[in-house]
Amino acid sequence: MRLLRHTTALIAGLMLAGSVAAADQSFGYQEEVNNPGIFAMVGDLIIARPLLLGVTALGTAAFVVSLPFTALAGNTAEAGQELVVRPGRETFMRCLGCTKSGYGRKQQDERF
Repeated sequence: MRLLRHTTALIAGLMLAGSVAAADQSFGYQEEVNNPGIFAMVGDLIIARPLLLGVTALGTAAFVVSLPFTALAGNTAEAGQELVVRPGRETFMRCLGCTKSGYGRKQQDERF
């Protein structure tokens, strides 16, 4: 029984090591390809955006609660930036499926 556990753990570790190596090779694929795929867009729409909207709402509530303390300490701008602005930017100012906030390449080309 003990040998079975060790063998299973060894096989699982080897399989995970292979997946880490594969993930390391594909790191940075988003910068090379400027157009995210359909799965990235759907996952962003269904999973990431609702979660980020919740984080933005919770951050706003935390900012309002901590406002008297941050005002006394003099770091209201930093708290607002980290709790409200940053999650809001990731929620609303990021193209669908993109990993970096800001407008996509197409929107930037149209503005200039």
